[in-house]
Amino acid sequence: MAEYSKKVSKKALAKSFHNWYYGNLTCFSQEHMQTFGYLTSMLPIVEDLYDKKEDQAKALSTYQAFFNTEPQIGTMIVGVTVGLEEARANGEPIDDDTINGIRAGLMGPLAGIGDSLIVGTLIPILLGIAMGLAEGGSVVGPIFYIVVWNLLAYFGMKFAYYRGYDLGGAAVEALVGPNATALREAIVLVGTMVIGGVAATWVSVSTALQLPGGGALQDTLNGIYPNLLSLIVTVFCWWLMAKKKVSPIVTMLILLVIAFLGACCGFFGAATIASVEA
Repeated sequence: MAEYSKKVSKKALAKSFHNWYYGNLTCFSQEHMQTFGYLTSMLPIVEDLYDKKEDQAKALSTYQAFFNTEPQIGTMIVGVTVGLEEARANGEPIDDDTINGIRAGLMGPLAGIGDSLIVGTLIPILLGIAMGLAEGGSVVGPIFYIVVWNLLAYFGMKFAYYRGYDLGGAAVEALVGPNATALREAIVLVGTMVIGGVAATWVSVSTALQLPGGGALQDTLNGIYPNLLSLIVTVFCWWLMAKKKVSPIVTMLILLVIAFLGACCGFFGAATIASVEA
C-alpha cells in the first residue's frame, strides 16, 4: 500500500469492522437491503479521515447507494472501500462513481461465492455435525454449532475485511495510473451490468389484456420484444428517481397506483398486483 499522510487508525478500522460484523443488516428492507449497515461501517472511517462535518457528510453520501451481498465473504468489499476512501482523503483522484462502481461490480460475484461456500456448504456441514452431537437430547450439539460458527464467522470476516483494506490501497495505483480513465469506465460499466442483471431477475411485468381478434397481447409483445413491459417499468423507475428526484417510497406508491388502475381496466392481472405489493 502507498504511504499517506492521513491514515485510518487501528481503532477506527476495528470499530468499522465490528459495526459491519454486528450490524450489516441494520435497518434492512427491500428498498435498501444492507445500505445502512454499510453506511454504519463507514462512519468511523469517515470521522477518522475528515475533521470538518461538511467533508464527513460529503464522503458519507457516497455510501447511500443500494448495496446487498453475502455478509461474510462480502466483508472484503467494505475493506476495499475503506482503502479507497483513505486514498481519496489523501487527494487521490477517486470519485463516487469509482467507489460505487467497485461496490456494485463486486457485490454480485462475491454474493454468489459466499452463498455457495457459506450458506450452501459450511453451514450445512456444521449443522450436520451439531445434529449428530445432539442425538439423545445432548446440549453439546447446539453449543458446538453456536461456538464454532461464531468463531469461524468472526475471524473469517475479520481476515476478509483487512485483506480487502490492503487490496483497496493497492488498487489505487491502477485507478490513478495512465490507464485510469479506461479502468474506471470499465468498473462503472461492470457495476451497471450487475444492476441490470438484478433488474432483469427481479422485475417481472406482464399484461392480461386480450386482443379483439383473439390471442393475448403479452404473446404478441414477447414475439416482438420479450420482457418489454419489464424494461419500460425499470426505465420509468430510473427516470423518476434519477431525473425527477422522486424518493423510492413515492416511486413504489406510484407503481402500486398504476398496477391497481391497470387491474381495474383489465390490462394487468392479479399476479401483477401481488408482485408490486411484494
